Parts: sequence; C-alpha cells; structure tokens
Amino acid sequence: QVQLAESGGGLVQAGGSLRLSCAASGRTFSAGAMGWFRQAPGKEREFVAAIDWSGVSTYYTDSVKGRFTISRDIAKNMVYLQMNSLKPDDTAVYYCARSRLVRITTTPNEYDYWGQGTQVTVSS
Repeated sequence: QVQLAESGGGLVQAGGSLRLSCAASGRTFSAGAMGWFRQAPGKEREFVAAIDWSGVSTYYTDSVKGRFTISRDIAKNMVYLQMNSLKPDDTAVYYCARSRLVRITTTPNEYDYWGQGTQVTVSS
C-alpha cells in the first residue's frame, strides 16, 4: 500500500513560482514511476509530468516544457514539481500519482495510487 500527500499549492500571480511536494509512504514507493496530473474546473484530469523509477528520465506535456521540473528523492520518499513562469491557465488541482510501471507513462489508468490534490491558483 502506498499513501501520497501533496503540499505546496497556493495563490500566486502570473509569472510567479511554486514548488509542489508529494510525500509518499509505503515500501513500494521506489518501484514505480511517479507523475503529476492536474484538473481544472469543468475539465478532465490531464497529465503534466512524470519521472521514471530511477529518477533519471522525465517527460512533460508540451504546455509546461521549459517551465516545470519534476524530480524525486527516493531516500526521502518525495516527489517534487517546481513550477516557474506560472500562467492563469495553470490554475487547477494538482495530483501526484504512483504508476504500476517503472517506465514513464502519461495514461491515468496506469497509475494505481493517487493523492488528494493541492490547489494551485494563478491570478492574472
């Protein structure tokens, strides 16, 4: 069993930065890739970024490339999402998730554990 808890969300002006953290518990944390997803009001949950089990490979959706950075600290059971140059379109609830796979995947159905989410609001 893996439990995930996000933190670090908040209200920020456009152009600002936030760092989201995801604390994981459970002995199988390191066995899977990790991802960040987001869901804006009235929209479906969408993939944002993912990192493989080793922390070496990362992948981003086009809209955040060059602005967001995903990282993980296996020893601390933590995953992070550094978000820079934030835009109002980035406003959403952000979720971290653990994949059943060790490789990167963007498909929500391939993630078996999810956190409760943290709200990010970017004002214009």
